[in-house]
Amino acid sequence: MENIRAITSKENPQYRFARSLHDRRIAEREGVVFIEGVRLCEDALISGLVPQMILLSDEKITLAADWCGRFSVGSDTQILSMPEALFARLGSTKNPQGIAMVVPSPLLHEEIPVRGNDLYLVCEEISDPGNLGTMIRTADAFDFSAVLIVSGTVDPFNEKTIRSSMGSCFHIPVVSYNSIEEICFQLKKMNVQLVASHLNGEHLSEAEFIYPSALFVGNEARGLSDHCTSLCDLRVKIPMPGKAESLNASSAASILAYEMFISRK
Repeated sequence: MENIRAITSKENPQYRFARSLHDRRIAEREGVVFIEGVRLCEDALISGLVPQMILLSDEKITLAADWCGRFSVGSDTQILSMPEALFARLGSTKNPQGIAMVVPSPLLHEEIPVRGNDLYLVCEEISDPGNLGTMIRTADAFDFSAVLIVSGTVDPFNEKTIRSSMGSCFHIPVVSYNSIEEICFQLKKMNVQLVASHLNGEHLSEAEFIYPSALFVGNEARGLSDHCTSLCDLRVKIPMPGKAESLNASSAASILAYEMFISRK
């Protein structure tokens, strides 16, 4: 490939820039996301993201050429090749696959996608990136239209969240809001039923979902805030006949999301 540039030093400006993006404050300021690995990079390309940079070990040049032939890789995309040892210092994974990208951040701001008869997942102050990534993956699996997050929720595009989502963060819109009031106000204007996951809610088997509908899931330790719960139209709980006191937030979200999905049919 004629447009590949070789990097031989860790002092190379593009290399240093890519490494700096592990700091999400820098990445957010630049409006980009750093991703690693064949699967995640391909998911980003399939989703239509045009990379600003493709970084690869010398052994992956054939793969980069294949991607440039199959996907929208812009003429301004920098393709940078380097020795395997140098690439190993670039990323954060224990077993690097020799390929990484810098792509524009897909995070939307206060823009709720509408497709008709929609399902939305709303995350209030989810603190664990693994939980949030799993929730995004769940919403993607059950054909939700978007995941809406409120300020105080973990960054949906930090590297742990991306890996936990298995690339779903590139398949489904993720929308950021400053407050839960703004989310509820926008959804109610769209005649969306607001459903709270709550221990004092109706038994799941007795709940009546009205579509479009939004599922609200709260912090792992505290659950939904009282204020958020008061803004919702319906509270639902998952029956637990066993001895466990509660479910992990992402597990509860998965069960409720599935029930809301099959009830819509």
